[in-house]
Amino acid sequence: QVQVVESGGGLVQAGGSLRLSCAASGRTFSSYAMGWFRQAPGKEREFVAAISRNGINTYYAESVKGRFTISRDNAKNTVFLQMASLKPEDTAVYSCAAKIASASGWYFGKEYDYDYWGQGTQVTVPS
Repeated sequence: QVQVVESGGGLVQAGGSLRLSCAASGRTFSSYAMGWFRQAPGKEREFVAAISRNGINTYYAESVKGRFTISRDNAKNTVFLQMASLKPEDTAVYSCAAKIASASGWYFGKEYDYDYWGQGTQVTVPS
């Protein structure tokens, strides 16, 4: 079983920055592709960013491209989401997810392709 725990959320003024962390248990963390999703009030959960097992490949939603950066430290079983130039529309609960290794492809932007999820952390950017 893989336990996933997010942290680092909070209230940030527009234009500010915040770093989210996601810690995942397991001896095979380096075999997990990782992703960040978010869900704003009254809206469906949407893809934010993803990173491959070795950290070489990263993917971003168009809405956050150039502002958010996903990274990972496999030695610490941790994935990060550095958020900059935050906007009110970034307000949401941010969730981290892990995908176990598979011989098949990786639908990095699809929540159904992930196997384990954290509880989420709130990010609020007031207008």
